[in-house]
Amino acid sequence: MKIWIDADACPRVIKEIIFRASERLKLPVQLVANKSLAKHHTTLIQSTVVADGFDVADDYIAENAAADDLVITADIPLAARVVAKGGVALDPRGELYTEENVGERLAMRDLMAELRGNGLVTGGPSQFSLTDRQRFASALDRLLTQMTRGKGPR
Repeated sequence: MKIWIDADACPRVIKEIIFRASERLKLPVQLVANKSLAKHHTTLIQSTVVADGFDVADDYIAENAAADDLVITADIPLAARVVAKGGVALDPRGELYTEENVGERLAMRDLMAELRGNGLVTGGPSQFSLTDRQRFASALDRLLTQMTRGKGPR
C-alpha cells in the first residue's frame, strides 16, 4: 500500500499529517506535482515532478496508483478515476470519495463551474480551517487502520 498525494494544491498541514502517519506506519508516500518539491529526510517519502500542463499530475497518479493505494486529492475528476479503478480517494478536508458520491460531486462541480462562468456565482471553496484539518486527520487515521488491516474503507 502507498499513499499518493496530488501535491500541487494540497495544503502543507495536510502533507505533514500524512508524513507523520507514514512514519508511524512505515507506509510509502508518493508526492506528484508539476513543480519542484522540498526534499525529505526519509526514504518513505518520494517526489515525482511531471511536466507542466493541464491534468498531467492527475494522469500520472491515475495511471500509477494501484487499487490498494490511497490517493489524497481535492480534484474530483481524479478521484472519480481512482474510485472507478477500485482505489480509495480522500479529500484534504476529510471527505471520502466513494462510488456512491463521486458522480454527484462531479455533477455539482460542473454545475458550479458553469454558474461561475456565467457570472451567477463568484468565489470558490471556503478557506481551509482547523475543523477541516481535524476532520482530515480523523478520516485518514480511520482509513489507514482499515486499509492496513485489509478491510478497506467500504
